[in-house]
Amino acid sequence: MTRPPRSALVDLGVLSLLSLLGVIGYETSFGGLDFLAAALAGIAVGTLAAVAGTMLRLDVLTTVLLGIVLYFLVGTPFAMPGAAFLGVLPTLESLAGLAVGAVHGWADILTIQAPVEAPAYVAVVPYAAATVVSLVGGLLVLRWLPAKRTPLRAAVVLIGPVLLLLSGILLGTDEAFLAAVRGVAFAAIALTWIAWRRGATVEASGEGAARLRRRRLTGATAVVAGAVAVGAVAGLALAPVAPDRFVLRDEVVPPFDPLEFPSPLAGYRTYTKDLAEEPLFRVAGLQPGDTLRLAAMDSYSGRLWNVAGPDEAEGDGGYSIVGRTLPPPALADLGSARAVDVEVLGYDDVWLPTVGYGSELELRGDAATSSAGDLRYNADAGTAVLTSGVGPGTAYRLESRIQREPDDSALVDVPVAQLTLPVVENLPDVVAAKAEEYAGDAASPIEQLRAIERGLKTNGFLSHGLASDAVPSRAGHGADRLIELFTRTQMVGDEEQYAAAMALMARHLGYPARVVMGYAPEVGEGGDEVEVVGSDVTAWVEVPFEGVGWVPFRPTPDNIDVPQEQTPKPKSEPQPQVRQPPRAEQADDELLTTVEIDDTDDEDRDRPFQLPAWAWIVIASVGIPAAALLLPMLVAMFARRRRRRLRRSGPTDRQAAGAWEELVDRYAELGFDPPERASRLQTARDLERQLDEQGLGSVRLAEDGVRLTSLAATVDRDVFGGGDVEPGAVERRWSEADAAAAAVAAAAGRLRRLIARYRVHRRR
Repeated sequence: MTRPPRSALVDLGVLSLLSLLGVIGYETSFGGLDFLAAALAGIAVGTLAAVAGTMLRLDVLTTVLLGIVLYFLVGTPFAMPGAAFLGVLPTLESLAGLAVGAVHGWADILTIQAPVEAPAYVAVVPYAAATVVSLVGGLLVLRWLPAKRTPLRAAVVLIGPVLLLLSGILLGTDEAFLAAVRGVAFAAIALTWIAWRRGATVEASGEGAARLRRRRLTGATAVVAGAVAVGAVAGLALAPVAPDRFVLRDEVVPPFDPLEFPSPLAGYRTYTKDLAEEPLFRVAGLQPGDTLRLAAMDSYSGRLWNVAGPDEAEGDGGYSIVGRTLPPPALADLGSARAVDVEVLGYDDVWLPTVGYGSELELRGDAATSSAGDLRYNADAGTAVLTSGVGPGTAYRLESRIQREPDDSALVDVPVAQLTLPVVENLPDVVAAKAEEYAGDAASPIEQLRAIERGLKTNGFLSHGLASDAVPSRAGHGADRLIELFTRTQMVGDEEQYAAAMALMARHLGYPARVVMGYAPEVGEGGDEVEVVGSDVTAWVEVPFEGVGWVPFRPTPDNIDVPQEQTPKPKSEPQPQVRQPPRAEQADDELLTTVEIDDTDDEDRDRPFQLPAWAWIVIASVGIPAAALLLPMLVAMFARRRRRRLRRSGPTDRQAAGAWEELVDRYAELGFDPPERASRLQTARDLERQLDEQGLGSVRLAEDGVRLTSLAATVDRDVFGGGDVEPGAVERRWSEADAAAAAVAAAAGRLRRLIARYRVHRRR
């Protein structure tokens, strides 16, 4: 057992300290230092594996395998404590998380909204990064750096901690965590260590060596101090502000497009007709007057309102992957808090009902594990999406706060917030005209919007288009349906039409407006658990005001007594009687000619023979693996044949040399390691040594027992003899080379021969 020198222990300490300074940068991604235990464990695991491998005199590969074993044994209580058995012992879930997190956790950190709290394996990222950097750096410090102690080698060792520092920056957020302090400390420690390494290489003895070392260290310290001072001042002066800070998460758009899913408002009548009495959710924690938000739609195409996609809205469309903690809205005046528990009963879609603007959302049950990483949240809209699907059995807990609704008197002098929303397409002229008519002479935005709301409520009538309704009401909210709403004798519709119409009227007046769909169940004073049914569905309009937030407007009328239109019944006028022609005696069937029609598809007639689907499946399941195995082998075989053909052409001395080159290449393809630059005799001795080491030294390489060294010497005489080589001699060289290669291939084993079929080596 070999103990590492004291200087190597100092180097390991510096490496660990620099790695710690680098990995702390993940604080902005995780929203705290809870991940630090996993990072410290990774540093300890990597360093311990490097030290143990050196002390036990293990080779590099065995040391790396030891590090992997320690990574899985130690990582559970630090990186995935929730999946540990008794809080410490690894389980199948934790071991799988340690493997998956090291591969996919990087993408999750970039796509999940900070702070990153889900999926559970995301804490594996700093643990795995610290383990790799410490293991590789420890091996360099203990095995490579002592061979030649130079500043250049010391700088190479610092590559790992520098990459760890950069990863903390690139995977973080716009807000840096102690960037100046960490950067200055990292630079000071790294430069001082390199200077100390340079001073430690002084070749002298006695007092002179000590004095020379002190002078060099003093000068290096002064240079380091000056560089740190200049760097600190320049960093503080030139550091980018938060919006200009380059981080990878700003360059990555999560693969989610709301337009891939149907517009929630388009299925409004499904709730009022088919699901009117169907229990959709069981909700606990609501207060009287609370409404559940399902989706906020701010894009109108002329056919329907929908959620703006990434191409229409800024950034990623507003929906980011989140963990348990939800980001706050940019514009809201939040009041009382709510803590609601939701259990899905008969609902089946991707939109999660929420209350107000959430601060925490915790999936429960099977959804907590199967849907990890699928939860997306739009902070400005206060709506959530579970891309893996919301169905019966889904349960979650939401903590949120409710938007205050100020009195109109407090909003008279408040302007509407200037937000950029997608442009409205195909706005009907009658909607624009009604907007100006209802707004009238109102001066302030709130007065104009309330006038539109009041005009729709007082002039319209409510009808869901049911059989029990007095008059029919067509579903939909496209341009044709809204034109019909305003041009009929009476305005008749439900929340779908009135909310869609008012939002378009507000957009015509220049106010950013959106349609919100949700549920308004009846909640008692005690806040007991309620069942939300389909008939509780509703829709309203929201408009943002500066410093206040999105103010709701509910333009749907309550009046369901639609006046009946009195249409006079037309009088019947008698028509003169006309004598009808006599009826034809011939039966209709006799007037028809029987025609046989070939129902065969034209395409089927053009293809007289078709394979059934199962045959294609069998062909694909057998053919694809066979092609994957055989095609590379065929390519390698043709390459070897071309190589052999080229070597058997040209002058006879070159053909003799080609026989030796072919032999060496075939040895290399069998897994031997011939030297790249050596004479034929040197190559032959090296290959014979490898044959002895692998237990193949007793293999007869030819009929007459010719050894590789003898064949190499014979080829040297052919090449350097100065005369022409007889064709018969060339044939003997090739036959001897082929025999030597075939003998070793037969003794090497079936597996090595199989692998050799896929290899093509070309000795240069």
